[in-house]
Amino acid sequence: MNNDQYQKLDNPVWHSLQSSQKSFALGSDLIKRYPPDILTFLGCEAPQTGNLDHINQWIKPGENFFVVGELPKLSSNWKLNARLDCVQMVCNELNFDAADGDNKIVPLTQNHREEMLELVNLVQPGYFFKNTPLLGDYFGIMQDDKLVAMAGERMKMNGFTEISAVVTHPQHTGKGYAKQLVAHVSQKNIEQKAVPFLHFVTSNIRAGKVYEILGYTERRIIPFWQIQYKG
Repeated sequence: MNNDQYQKLDNPVWHSLQSSQKSFALGSDLIKRYPPDILTFLGCEAPQTGNLDHINQWIKPGENFFVVGELPKLSSNWKLNARLDCVQMVCNELNFDAADGDNKIVPLTQNHREEMLELVNLVQPGYFFKNTPLLGDYFGIMQDDKLVAMAGERMKMNGFTEISAVVTHPQHTGKGYAKQLVAHVSQKNIEQKAVPFLHFVTSNIRAGKVYEILGYTERRIIPFWQIQYKG
């Protein structure tokens, strides 16, 4: 895969909603969003010149969104609430041997939906919703019939899949569950000819070291802008 193709990762929301996840897209030819019960992400074809007001008929006053990458100029209808700098990493060759552990990994289904919501919102609240699992495949590790760790797929575009919702219950950390799950989901995508990529906040140094061990390399620091539509 050449460098030009990797540039799609600079604007991942837009390129996902233009390709692999086109069926989820709401909005105009220039601005698109995911349905609110799936993901609060919004993307713009040309952030340098984009006008977010083009999507006003598909949103409601008070709604919050994340823009990933370059932030378009905001009109008076919008408010910038926060900027979250994240490390974006990609994996071209997985070091699967580093994912030690023989815990049974199970596919997560509709029957696990409530447990998934509970676990993610316990560890990473605000990013996972009722129908987020429709975006891809999710996998988990169970202990005593309870979901204690999970990972899955979020944004998808031609040739790339984002690994996301990598969470472990606080009572079960330090057992290598996250590493094993990320390796599992990453290998699945590599076998399907999709390059896995992921994001984590720059302050989470521990996560970065785990991903490096698995074969991930840093591509760039990318901002997640939290904005609110005032109407």
